Amino acid sequence: MNQETWQSVCPQYDQYQSTIDAFETLTPCSFMSLQRRFSQALKTFAMPSQARKQGGVSRILLVNSPDNPVYFNEVVQQVRLSTQDDVVASSSLDSFDVFGSYRVTESGDVLHSEGVIEQIESGVLVLSANFLLANPQQWLTVKALVLGEEISPLCSDRRFGKRSPPKRSHDIKLVIVGDRNQFADLEYLDDEIHSGLALFSELELEINLSDTSISLYLGFLRWLQETYNLPKLESDAIHTLMIAGARETEDQRYMPLGLLWHVSLLEEASLRGNGRVITAEDIEGVIQDRLYRESYLPDRALSDIRDGQVIIETEGEQVGQVNGLTVIDVPGHPRAYGEPARISCVIHFGDGDISDVERKADLGGNLHAKGMMIMQAFVSSALQLEEPLPYSASLVFEQSYCEVDGDSASLAELCCFVSALSDCPINQQIAVTGAVDQFGRVQAVGGLNEKIEGFYHVCQHQGFTGHQGVILPKSNLKHLALNRDVVESIRKGEFHIWSVSSVDEAVPILMNIPFRQDEKTQEQIAAAESDEANTEQETVLGKIAERIEAFDRHSHPMSLFERLRSWF
Repeated sequence: MNQETWQSVCPQYDQYQSTIDAFETLTPCSFMSLQRRFSQALKTFAMPSQARKQGGVSRILLVNSPDNPVYFNEVVQQVRLSTQDDVVASSSLDSFDVFGSYRVTESGDVLHSEGVIEQIESGVLVLSANFLLANPQQWLTVKALVLGEEISPLCSDRRFGKRSPPKRSHDIKLVIVGDRNQFADLEYLDDEIHSGLALFSELELEINLSDTSISLYLGFLRWLQETYNLPKLESDAIHTLMIAGARETEDQRYMPLGLLWHVSLLEEASLRGNGRVITAEDIEGVIQDRLYRESYLPDRALSDIRDGQVIIETEGEQVGQVNGLTVIDVPGHPRAYGEPARISCVIHFGDGDISDVERKADLGGNLHAKGMMIMQAFVSSALQLEEPLPYSASLVFEQSYCEVDGDSASLAELCCFVSALSDCPINQQIAVTGAVDQFGRVQAVGGLNEKIEGFYHVCQHQGFTGHQGVILPKSNLKHLALNRDVVESIRKGEFHIWSVSSVDEAVPILMNIPFRQDEKTQEQIAAAESDEANTEQETVLGKIAERIEAFDRHSHPMSLFERLRSWF
């Protein structure tokens, strides 16, 4: 039920095979030719503006781009191609290099050093956002420059006095290149920057694949070949590169347009081969080499599980215990990796409170708390109780010693909770990830590839049973681009993937019992009330209802105090 084939967990691009086969005949397509939003912004930016002192409309262009010289140079080159004006650029963080400087000598002479701005009377100046963040006191000078006001060079040494140098005005437009975080800091300097003072555009580092755009992406690869003198790409190598690209974007429908990502991967692949042709094995070899170089931390985590220091069960059944999936992102480490987490729940008589141990210990983030509350609301709604639940529960991520955040474990926590409440065991061979809403629908989460591979490696080292696998949201299938060894294991039937769209689909896979009666069974019961015992379907909610009824009839075990009193 809901089990996916190996083709579903790996991007399939056979529909583009004819275009891939014609790769060598395609017209090269430059990186900037794919930046349609940026090109449109440049057209507007290049139009003459008469509103300089009335607000500087269209005289500043903000370009969201990775903070890297490669992209900065691409922007500068495109600005030069798009305007008839002079274009000067500076990636320096020194304000003297940009505005120019002067100093007075001991003898009274003035020594002047020309800055970038002084090189042009009119034109376009391209600066890095880092320059403004490193010199926030110069922001007002930059605004005055753009608005056509007179500015002067900066005094670099005041030991022998300061003179007022001649001021000059310039007819200059400004392009600022930076990433979103830098622009957020810049907005802190001037909250009007996005309110009419500047245009905004951005470089798109992904392209949506279609029958039309595939030729553009492959043309981009041809352009990379010519620009960076890369070897020829075989047809199978392009397939492997596209699979790696789908993993980079975390979406099978998108390909990355990152210059550094492509060039570093293809140059390393050319070193593995003969330098004339890049094969699929060359690219796959680079991917595996990188994985090995960057896998020390995940291997140490796996070793702790294998040695029993961290308890993760991949066989048998347990009540109130489920294997959740997490993604570990260590600062300073280039790769996030997945790791299973044992989630447990215990039930005791109480007032219906569900205790989130992570939250109470200040180890649970706000999103995790939100997921827990949504999960509780759904269970309460599904039980249709007229009074509070006569049981209290305690949910915890076992052996977790850092903050847990995100709602991606809410489906696992829900299954764990109803297992403990109904006394139905959970299959420990299956791990779960996914968020739930208040109606029991399973929603998409992030980090699927890393999560699945993390549980796969644990099962691999503890021994495959042929029934192990992962339950994930159906809406996440398009995000899968698993490593070759995991795909091969799924193809062999050693490991499995189940996709679900609701709690009703997930619970039977985990517990081998329906969550609640389906509509067909309810109709049968209504039509055969006299024979209800033979018709009624055993469900998780039914078992929970029975347990609550038993409590109401006082058929629960006597407390320790009651037993002691009966002895006397």
